[in-house]
Amino acid sequence: MNRSPVVSSNITSIGYEAARMLLEVEFSSGIYQYDAVPEHVYLELMAAPSHGRYFARAIKDRFAYRKVA
Repeated sequence: MNRSPVVSSNITSIGYEAARMLLEVEFSSGIYQYDAVPEHVYLELMAAPSHGRYFARAIKDRFAYRKVA
């Protein structure tokens, strides 16, 4: 999956596959995939002034995930 780099202290890059509703987030600790993430959540994450704060509030502990790298 192609990810776009972001400016964040925790998050290095973010990618999304709309057809699979799959969000991929690269942290300094590894790459994680989140399932069944609506596209509007991805768009809001990318537009957020703080990617880390938005992630913690709207994604973390709300979607099933797995570490892929």
